[in-house]
Amino acid sequence: MTIATVACRAQLGLQAPLVQVEVSLDVGLPVFNIVGLPATVVKESKERVRAALLNSYFAFPAGRITVNLSPADLPKRGGRFDLPIALGILLASGQLRADPGTTEFYGELGLSGELKPVPGVLLAAAHAVRARHEVIVPRANAEEVSVLLRGPASSSVRTADHLRQVCDHLDDTTRLAPLTAVLVRGVADAIDVLPDLSDVRGQIQAKRALTVAAAGSHSLFSIWSIRPQSSLLLALIRL
Repeated sequence: MTIATVACRAQLGLQAPLVQVEVSLDVGLPVFNIVGLPATVVKESKERVRAALLNSYFAFPAGRITVNLSPADLPKRGGRFDLPIALGILLASGQLRADPGTTEFYGELGLSGELKPVPGVLLAAAHAVRARHEVIVPRANAEEVSVLLRGPASSSVRTADHLRQVCDHLDDTTRLAPLTAVLVRGVADAIDVLPDLSDVRGQIQAKRALTVAAAGSHSLFSIWSIRPQSSLLLALIRL
């Protein structure tokens, strides 16, 4: 039995708890199981991962494959776990000889091995950088995570287009360049002139409602009432 572990994060409201993607290979009838409270889209990742590995010229191991998303009682949703699951299989099968260390990986896999964007990656990347972990995300998410360029985190965030590029980076064959403002077409340069909730004085409850609505992709209906001495913002969230 061979076990490999790759780091990722789930999304739980405004929190991004760390998830250890544990992959175990064992002899027996060909079975591919994913456990750890995965949603349907996560369970379906085994078909995407199988096709992506084969079309990227890797061998898909025969026998019993068990993927555990730890902690087991934390709900896992979305296609963000495709990339760490694929890397875990490559590490456990010996096709990739590298130590991912504290690097976190995010990305949905296309059948060709292409890395597709995933929602909520900025929240995960921000938590990862705070924990001083390196992050690899799909290049299509570069604009979203570009807000991290304003701090020292830019050297910790890297982007890739394909599963092969991530493997070459881990093998030190071709290293992925750190995310820079050039890669995101100058988006980071424009961030400083954009309005921000920090510019709003007071209105704690209203700002909290706006943040929760944005984080959960909820609809938002706001009513402004101008009074002689104060202004009141009522934010009603339609769940």
